Amino acid sequence: MGIIDKLNKDFESRVRLGIMSILIVNEWIDFTEMKTILDITDGNLASHSSALEKAQYIEIKKEFVGKKPKTSYKVTDLGRAAFKEHLNSLEKLMKF
Repeated sequence: MGIIDKLNKDFESRVRLGIMSILIVNEWIDFTEMKTILDITDGNLASHSSALEKAQYIEIKKEFVGKKPKTSYKVTDLGRAAFKEHLNSLEKLMKF
């Protein structure tokens, strides 16, 4: 298996790469803050975060604060390990 085969397809999208990068350094981050940092639409964030949740790389928590809904994200242990492996593969590839 070559180095390029070790890159994780789930992280090929720049939005997913951004989501994972932000979550690696933050315990929890809410929808609005994530959307602002990445400068993306609600739908774009919702679809990419849903795909990452389906892969079990992130946890999505939906709750109400007062009467307002709040969505927050957190990286899972599986997601942290998979993303670190992806970054390690990228680093190896850059050394060629």
